[in-house]
Amino acid sequence: MRLFLSSWKLGDSPDLLDDLAGGARAAAVVGNALDALPGPHRQQATNRETAMLRDRGYQVTEVDLRDHFGDADTLAERLSAFGVIWVHGGNPFVLRLAMALSGADDILTDLLHRDALVYAGWSAGACVLSPSLRGLELVDDPDDAVTAYGQQVHWEGLGLLDYAFVPHYRSPIPESESIERVVERYDRERVLYRVFRDGEVTVVT
Repeated sequence: MRLFLSSWKLGDSPDLLDDLAGGARAAAVVGNALDALPGPHRQQATNRETAMLRDRGYQVTEVDLRDHFGDADTLAERLSAFGVIWVHGGNPFVLRLAMALSGADDILTDLLHRDALVYAGWSAGACVLSPSLRGLELVDDPDDAVTAYGQQVHWEGLGLLDYAFVPHYRSPIPESESIERVVERYDRERVLYRVFRDGEVTVVT
């Protein structure tokens, strides 16, 4: 299993992603964490992610999980063609539900256990790998997932990490203040977690 997890985009160590990917240059961008935003705003953000990866030499294709709701077989075939899956930030509840409705949660878990690709995610894209999303409602609205898809929220994470991934810790963005409340709650409830400032990256192999 190869994971590249960041608080903010490629962080201060983009070479770590290249090292994990090896010679693989086919990358899929998954932007479903932003599905609750107006379409043009979502697309602009996804285009920026695509350009960022192309600047590093990756051949990038957007994979919209909404195109595969209820069609996990097609999604599995499609994702198996990539060496890197880049999952960008936004609302972790929206992203997690999109993964469940498309089957991406089980597909990616299987591909990672077979070491068939690199999962690279930042902010929400990393948070969904935690055991649970509880506590993140202090930062992002779970109801955005209901609004986006008309389905109930999935509170459990993929469980590929044994700790809660906490991004934007004491970083110069507005969400950082809410993150302090998340940390206080995790301390109070004795939840295992790790904090990451913007720029920080962790790699799991």
